[in-house]
Amino acid sequence: MAIRKTKRTKNKMKKVLFAGSFDPITCGHLDLINRASLLCETIVVGVVENKSKVPYFTVEERMNMIREATAHLDNVEIDCFSGLLADYVNANGIQAVVRGLRATTDFEYEIQMSQTNRLLAPDLDTVFVTTDMKYGYLSSSTVREVAAFHGDLSSFVPPFIAEELCHESAAFVCKYA
Repeated sequence: MAIRKTKRTKNKMKKVLFAGSFDPITCGHLDLINRASLLCETIVVGVVENKSKVPYFTVEERMNMIREATAHLDNVEIDCFSGLLADYVNANGIQAVVRGLRATTDFEYEIQMSQTNRLLAPDLDTVFVTTDMKYGYLSSSTVREVAAFHGDLSSFVPPFIAEELCHESAAFVCKYA
């Protein structure tokens, strides 16, 4: 079996993609972005426009939140796309996709997506990164649900995002540090 060489610089992947709806971006997402940024020259955080979901925040609002939350990282780019991930990576010179794994159920879904993407983009690899245990339960839908019931968001999202959740609807009464 031949070993395929990847385009790397100083043992780092050149360009990777971390894609998701990020509605909103959570501390778990940000932890993965921070850690993945150490593995590559450039990490593209791709906000996916999913036509089957009704988003809470617009794509532009989500991109702005991510920009602010990752401003300390000089190798992060923010973009948005719709359609097949394989088409996006092929059009943008991306070598790998970073996916976070919270539990075995995530792995079952993610391995199927990884294999499908590999069929559509044969040079694409998927890098699975396990979440920090303190974020193992966390998802954007959890954040929205806690906010809807006036819960404390301080462990889930950065303070400025908690404020955005508060301002978006008079129904949200947020408590954060």
